[in-house]
Amino acid sequence: MEPAHYPQALQNDTLRRVTWRLLPFMMLLYFIAFLDRANVGFAAMDMNRDLNISRTLYGFGSGAFFIGYFFFELPSNLLLDRFGARKWIARIMISWGLVAATTAWVVGPKTYIANRIVLGAAEAGFFPGMILYLTYWFPATIRARMTALFVAAIPLSGIIGAPLSGYLLELNGVGGMAGWQWMFIVEAIPAVLLGVVVLFFLTDRPHEARWLRPEQAAWLQERLDAENSHKPHLSLLRAILHPSILALSAVYFCMTVGLYGLNFWMPTVLGSDGVGIAGPQLKWILALPPLCGALTMFFWGRHSDRQQEREWHVLAAMLTGALGFALVACTTQKDLAANLPPVVNQTVATLGFVCVAVGFFCAMPTFWPLPLMRLRGTAAAGGIAVINSIGNLGGFVGPYIIGALKDSPYGYAGGLLVCAVFMACGAILVVVTRSKAPVPVADISVAQT
Repeated sequence: MEPAHYPQALQNDTLRRVTWRLLPFMMLLYFIAFLDRANVGFAAMDMNRDLNISRTLYGFGSGAFFIGYFFFELPSNLLLDRFGARKWIARIMISWGLVAATTAWVVGPKTYIANRIVLGAAEAGFFPGMILYLTYWFPATIRARMTALFVAAIPLSGIIGAPLSGYLLELNGVGGMAGWQWMFIVEAIPAVLLGVVVLFFLTDRPHEARWLRPEQAAWLQERLDAENSHKPHLSLLRAILHPSILALSAVYFCMTVGLYGLNFWMPTVLGSDGVGIAGPQLKWILALPPLCGALTMFFWGRHSDRQQEREWHVLAAMLTGALGFALVACTTQKDLAANLPPVVNQTVATLGFVCVAVGFFCAMPTFWPLPLMRLRGTAAAGGIAVINSIGNLGGFVGPYIIGALKDSPYGYAGGLLVCAVFMACGAILVVVTRSKAPVPVADISVAQT
């Protein structure tokens, strides 16, 4: 409970000011990060043709991003906790922006795969660092909706990124470069510029915030310190190897199989290589699933905060994603699709991807409060990094499985069904391993935040 000398109005005003100061900027950073990570899906058809990259190698290369990500994630997050978010996030953004731009000059499968590995190493630590940064500023009772606002940058990168990437691809031949080369260069520039801005805009902790009144900074710092004092003090090694952290890593692995199956393959599955949506219509349809995800995720996170429940919210969302993959798989099964009019097949496939997007984006804000309920300090930094690094290996597995099975007799349907199974297994696992630790009961009003 809060000390009596901090009025409720001060608490609400503090949270509102912190939200408007930090969340829009954090969303912008993640928007750029995810655009640079996933825009290869929009370049795939033209780039693969120009560089003679097979579907299997494209899937392997797209997922190879997470090889570098895996090995550098934990040390990067520990360094962020040591040196502060402001300096370390700036370093990450500048380095990944420079590497993302060099994707324009890959010349074949080997350089493409190498570039993706280096890009993963450069970006490692950004997302878990931002999740950790949220714990420095927002109480646990409102963290799901704050996480939802931050993670909304992922669907926004699809909503805005799909038409933007489509227009940049139309620069084909300008300056003697292909459209996909222009796309990688232009979309990498903001990361470098914003990396410099981070040094002047982010504040590491509430007690350092000159943009808060002294009494606001004091209340918020005391509130967050009080929450952390109730968490067990685990060593870094014990936190990393804790059964609940390993179980959450497995759940997140299943989630990311679905996310990157969606991001890296949705354009080709819906396009001429799949159900046959073609022309300018495609780039606008590609924005529909992330738009639906963005519209639903905040309300799902808010509902989770109000109910003070996490696991069943994750289960319901992930099962929705599994259903979506199953629907898309049906539309790519040749015998079944042949008996349906093309417009029906295309509509069902689009609806399926909408379900996948809604499922994943609703699961994210209700999933990440789970490890933060258990850990603090360096253990929290390490635990979040482990969950994210192990879980994001699903970003390698999902795209590779779909690509490999597409080049086999099973086609797209086989890979999409595998993604559905992963999502369903993750949904079951999060409830089977449900923690008995209570979620803190809300004792502040957050209606105005």
